[in-house]
Amino acid sequence: MTLTRRQTIAGAMAALAVPAGTARRARAQTSAPGDFEAMAGDLDQLHSLIIHRAGTPVFERAFAGRGLDAPANVKSVSKTLLALLTGIGIVRGALPGPDARVLPALGRAATGDARDEITIGDLLSMRAGLASTSGAEYGAWVASPNWVDHVLGRDLVAEPGGRFIYSTGGWHLLGAALARGAGRDLHSLAQGWLGDPLDIEIAPWQRDPQGNYMGGNQMALSPRALARIGDMVLAEGRWNGDQVVPADWIATSLEPRGRSQWSGDRYCYGWFLTRLGGHAAAYGCGYGGQILAVGAGSGSDDRHHVRPDIARTLRGTFRRAAQIDGPHRRQRGAGGFVTRLP
Repeated sequence: MTLTRRQTIAGAMAALAVPAGTARRARAQTSAPGDFEAMAGDLDQLHSLIIHRAGTPVFERAFAGRGLDAPANVKSVSKTLLALLTGIGIVRGALPGPDARVLPALGRAATGDARDEITIGDLLSMRAGLASTSGAEYGAWVASPNWVDHVLGRDLVAEPGGRFIYSTGGWHLLGAALARGAGRDLHSLAQGWLGDPLDIEIAPWQRDPQGNYMGGNQMALSPRALARIGDMVLAEGRWNGDQVVPADWIATSLEPRGRSQWSGDRYCYGWFLTRLGGHAAAYGCGYGGQILAVGAGSGSDDRHHVRPDIARTLRGTFRRAAQIDGPHRRQRGAGGFVTRLP
């Protein structure tokens, strides 16, 4: 996917649901376009909404939750963030590249079966071929004494590099391999490689029994911090003149590799591909409705005007993300939604 005039949708959800009928505590922070005001009024679980166009904020509002500057659990948007970290890690020598085998990167011996063929790219595209640890299998996985062993011991249900199988476990393998190769824990890498260059805070999050930070879930960032990551992606990995993520990795990450059996959207390295308001877009989404997306812009030169068709599409996108793309997609949570448009 090539991004010319670009659009980002970023979303952050609070950890706790808002009960039906609870009054939203709306706190206006800038003037609001009517289309998005109307959209927000139709979403009773929406916590926050931020819209940027051409790098300029045109809408910022917290309707509930902890506001725009407090961290919120972005759930599986963590997969998109880990994909960005992987690109940085490759250029820094922590990992050889997407074609590198996973077991050596984890310091594990060969198994003598197809597990030996699983690559870093297979983990990034959720095509490792191992049975999923998400949905109904998630609880047993995180209750296991060794999360890495549990994932590697799952049945092989497809060939590595074959079909898309939604699974957070593969991302945990990736995070463990990246941390091992860099000689630093995953939180240190996230803060040092993304947080510090962008001047945002990435708080510590859940670890496995061996002390590895979870890969692909449970990271927490504020809505404004997540939007800033979107800004950086739109700038082909640059921020304040520094190349934070390699530009060629941004492009590589947006190449389709698989397809979701639930939404029908193509999957890349941590990004789904879709269309928003008639324009190509890529997005990461998390349980409960968190969104971080980038895509082609509306083509208008007016930075303070957003087309109504995109506003309507965002309403549908939030509802769809609140159902999550994955085995537990019908469950809903409440939270915030951050949107950037170019």
